[in-house]
Amino acid sequence: MNAGKTTILLQSAHNYRERGLTPMLFTPKLDDRYGEGWIKSRIGLQAKATIFTTQDDLFELTRMQLDDRNIHCVLVDESQFLSRDQVYQLTEVVDRLDIPVLCFGLRTDFQGELFEGSKYLLAWADELSEIKTICHTGRKANMVVRVDDDGYALKEGAQVEIGGNERYVSVSRAEFKNVFVGGRRIKFIEPVESEAGESGTTGPESSESDSLL
Repeated sequence: MNAGKTTILLQSAHNYRERGLTPMLFTPKLDDRYGEGWIKSRIGLQAKATIFTTQDDLFELTRMQLDDRNIHCVLVDESQFLSRDQVYQLTEVVDRLDIPVLCFGLRTDFQGELFEGSKYLLAWADELSEIKTICHTGRKANMVVRVDDDGYALKEGAQVEIGGNERYVSVSRAEFKNVFVGGRRIKFIEPVESEAGESGTTGPESSESDSLL
């Protein structure tokens, strides 16, 4: 979380449009933090997107768009929420329609378990690229914990919790063991003040990934 994956997705969409090409953006219906059908980054970039539920056929949604216009790339935000069938459908977009697909999302949930979409993207993607960021320990952050108000890891609950980003902290594997398994209290990080008096980031960020199908 907060590693900049949505910013990269929106920048990619902008790059396509700047060259006169048309990207198609997908975002899950359950992620309505910024209004239904909108993808928005923390730094203010935003774009309209086609919403999907786990019941939608992403191959057919893409193919139908080709009746009206050319599609030069498909970009999927929060791709961890894809179903197994939808990951397969996106491989069909690549293999049958010859349209590149880039998926951006998290690998694991707050319990260290793979999301369904992430599991099959890891299995079937042609290429995987990790967006790296740092744990408060200085190590690479590649996991996330959900914490209570006192900074202790929550070990039970729904896999998906939209919003409430302040309840999630991105950590290294070693720190995940300390906090989630060992019961240690998480170390909260205060913003770093620059010489000009501007605040830096509000805390550690997690490792996110994009998958090229």
